[in-house]
Parts: sequence; C-alpha cells; structure tokens
Amino acid sequence: MARRHRSRGLPLNADINVVSLIDVMMLLMVIFMITAPMMQGGVDVALPQAQARPLEAKSGLVVSIDRAGEIYVDENRFTYPEFRASFKALASRRGQQGIYLRADQGVPYGTVVRVLAVMRAAGVGDVGLVAEPEDVRR
Repeated sequence: MARRHRSRGLPLNADINVVSLIDVMMLLMVIFMITAPMMQGGVDVALPQAQARPLEAKSGLVVSIDRAGEIYVDENRFTYPEFRASFKALASRRGQQGIYLRADQGVPYGTVVRVLAVMRAAGVGDVGLVAEPEDVRR
C-alpha cells in the first residue's frame, strides 16, 4: 500500500477562513441599515409642540388619533365604539410598560377628551402625552 505523506517542510494550517463570513456580515449590516428606517411604520400624526420636556413613546401601548379623528391602538384602527369596548382588555394585556397618547394637533379637543375618558374608565390613571420638542428660534 502506498501512503501519501505530507511534505515535512509545511506545517498543517488549521485556521478557519473568516473573510467570507465577514463579507456576508457586512452585507447584512448594510441591508439592515438601509431597510430599518423604511420599516418604521405607524400612524401619521403631526404632534403638537411643547416647551416642557416631552415624553417619547418607547414601549407599551400607544394610542394615536390622526387628523381625521381616527383612533389607532399601535397600528390597528378602531372606531370609537370599538375602542371603548376593547380598550380595557388591551390595557390589561399590554399596558404594563406604560400607555401613551399621541394626538394630531389639528384634532378637536373634544375627541382627545373622549379618548382620555375611555382610558380613565378602563382604570388607567397614568397616561403619557407625547409631543414634539418646541423649536427655539430667537
């Protein structure tokens, strides 16, 4: 039997070639950086400006009222009767991290008060009102 021998002068190279893995990782990172801003959907709301430090809706339940008076819980649209009927269950299930209200600045005050009244009736005492920071142009 003939056995193949490795040349005695060259040591065995047992390193993993990671160059192709780094290339794939960099490509995925670039794709993620390009697509991440596009994936941030939501309800288009022109928030009012406030001089005080505004709250940012980070996690928790976000209730939005757009310019037309449509009510959204996260990104799901509700009519006012549907919102009134289902908000207590939504708040008990997902409201532990906080509940935030985003209302377009063109929405009538009465609509915002009606939504806040439903929240209070559901037992929610602490609602964060989300606003844009006020521009200081002096």
